[in-house]
Amino acid sequence: VLGAAHAGWRGAVDGVLEHTIAAMEGLGARRANIAAVLGPTIAQASYEVDAPFRARFAAEDACFFASAAAREGVERWHFDLPGFIMARLTGAGLEKIADLGRDTFSYVVRYHSYRRSTQACEANYGRQISMIALP
Repeated sequence: VLGAAHAGWRGAVDGVLEHTIAAMEGLGARRANIAAVLGPTIAQASYEVDAPFRARFAAEDACFFASAAAREGVERWHFDLPGFIMARLTGAGLEKIADLGRDTFSYVVRYHSYRRSTQACEANYGRQISMIALP
């Protein structure tokens, strides 16, 4: 059984990872045998957020926010999306998980980044696709 999920912050908060695991189990997968790999995503150092963003998370998620320099008098943080996703997968009972460690924001030539494109005011910001396959 193969599964793929796009787990940006909204999807991860809303349970897309746990729902994907449950769907895989519904098709015969066993949680103990599921291996998960986190593909390219924005890294914490590249993901600056504000207080309204942070307020969408539970108090126990505070460990995924590191202080960033205030801008225009507004408090800011760097959000650890990969760490948050890895914690959700671990919390769902998966033991075989890995992170490719590819920052879509800083790898300009290799990856599209909606955040990078909108910050640069690019009119056509591109698209990105991920795939999984068996050899």
